[in-house]
Amino acid sequence: MKRVWTAALVALLLFGVARMVLASGSKEFKVGITVIVSHPALEADQKGFEQALADAGLKVKYDIQNAQGEMANAQTIAQKFKHEKIDLVHAIATPTAQAAVKAIKNIPVVYSSVTDPVTAGLVKSMGPSGTNVTGVSDMTPVFHQIELYKEMMPNAKKWGTIYNAGEANAVVLNNLAKAAARKLGLEWVEVTVANSSEIYTAAQSLAGRVDAIYISTDNTVVSGLAALVKVANQKKIPVFAADTSSVKGGACAALGFNYFQVGYSAGKKAAMILNGRKKAGQIPSGYAEKLSLWVSPDNAKAQGLEIPAKYIKMAEKIVK
Repeated sequence: MKRVWTAALVALLLFGVARMVLASGSKEFKVGITVIVSHPALEADQKGFEQALADAGLKVKYDIQNAQGEMANAQTIAQKFKHEKIDLVHAIATPTAQAAVKAIKNIPVVYSSVTDPVTAGLVKSMGPSGTNVTGVSDMTPVFHQIELYKEMMPNAKKWGTIYNAGEANAVVLNNLAKAAARKLGLEWVEVTVANSSEIYTAAQSLAGRVDAIYISTDNTVVSGLAALVKVANQKKIPVFAADTSSVKGGACAALGFNYFQVGYSAGKKAAMILNGRKKAGQIPSGYAEKLSLWVSPDNAKAQGLEIPAKYIKMAEKIVK
């Protein structure tokens, strides 16, 4: 009799799993993606997220919305998703995640590329939130970045940065960078912008005042990187970045995360939710992993710097 009950229990469990698999395989889910602005790192994040859902075997229809760098647009998008019949929201970057979490309470929200989700008010801790929110932080090791860049350019004593003081993650990162510079004996010069159209003028204001420029994962600045690089090339000021994709955009070096993997990690959490395995509030938030060093001797030369051979050998990727 015991064997009969055991066999029956196993059969019921297998039937339940089969039903869940069939249900998730046949249903087409609708996922809303909200991103603050277009730039390579965030685009890689989105691709990684979508790939994770595809790898999980989920059929998904995406509604992709870009806030064009405007918080008001991010809030409008959040309201749009709130009132539509969607299964999950993927919020890329701090401003769009803040707008989504504030407006949406009855739909799972998975954030990614958010520097400090606790300070941004998305979650109370990095553990399970108990709400409809989970995600992946891209908090960068700012001190180690600036320490490495100082080694690559030891004669640079004055370092400049440009950041958007209205972007919470940018403020957090600038404070960390300022503290790192102080600890490393460097002078820190900062200029703030409100949008990417101000970056060219801001970069010009740093010329003659700094020996090198550090840019964080500030979405406003990264989206306007071309304007900064134009000035840097003209004035021979090396630019060091916090995300590797910025090296393709003209920076001479970057120690940072692979943003495809950031998005992929967020996508794995989303797949768990859509598959019905867990609710968003049961899934801990996580951090991006595995740093990579990218360098571009060509970009560095254009900005008046010869990258020491030691760091070219250390690099995971050399951008031509």
